[in-house]
Formats: sequence, structure tokens, C-alpha cells
Amino acid sequence: MEFRVVGPGDASALAELFSDIDETFFRPHPFTEQEGLRIAGRAGRDAYAILFEGQRPVAYGMLRGWEEGFDTPSLGIAVRNDSQGRGLGRLMMKHLHAEAERRGATQVRLRVHQDNTRAKRLYESMGYEYAGEDRGELVMLLVLHAEA
Repeated sequence: MEFRVVGPGDASALAELFSDIDETFFRPHPFTEQEGLRIAGRAGRDAYAILFEGQRPVAYGMLRGWEEGFDTPSLGIAVRNDSQGRGLGRLMMKHLHAEAERRGATQVRLRVHQDNTRAKRLYESMGYEYAGEDRGELVMLLVLHAEA
């Protein structure tokens, strides 16, 4: 597995990955080829990442909010439909936690839909704690140095 922060050469990998992501609970932006081009060509403090299995992109992740002035980035992940249940979400999150620390964050936050039981179990198992609600979803926080 290779973790990579998205760069200019990753537009086609993003487009491929975006075509196989379930948007039931995770809709941070449109999952289109155009959005993949925009993300691959952008510069800034926020981070977008891909997890590759060989040459195949299997998971997507992001840390955003710094560019909007927040000290604590929001984390989001998605695993392509045919690769779920293999621990790739957990692996992507571990890489994103390390990336957040490299960029100076002491904690990360995320939002999760109340009905997304699978995701809530993952986040709880990684040490995230509930911290309220935002836009109809549960907010969870993780203090990064406390990660096991």
C-alpha cells in the first residue's frame, strides 16, 4: 500500500476512485472528474490523499479547514465500494493522522451520520470521542498524541 498526498499527476486516479465511492453518508464535494482535476491542481494547506494498492487507487482521504482559518482540521475518508471491509479506512485514517501532525495539528475532527454504524465503530475503535452535533451529524474529536 502506498499513501500519497494528491498532486498534479493524480487527476485520473481521483476520477477513477470517485466513480466507485458510495455517497450515501459522505458527500464533501462532487465526486466528478472535474472535481478530481480541481483537487489535483490545487495548492494550499489543506490535504487530499489517495491510498494505492499497487497502481489502483482504493481509498480517498482529506484534511481540510486550515485554509478557512480553523486550527483543527476536519478529516474525511472514503473507500471504494469493492475494497471495503479490508481495513483500508483504518489505514487511511492512520496516514491522515500522521499527516495532520506533520502539518502542526494537535487534534482532528470529523462528522458522522447517526445511521453510519460501521463508520462510528471504526472511529470509536481509533479513540475518537463524541463532541456534539453539527449540521445534523455527530461530531467526533481525536487528540493526536493520544493515538495508540
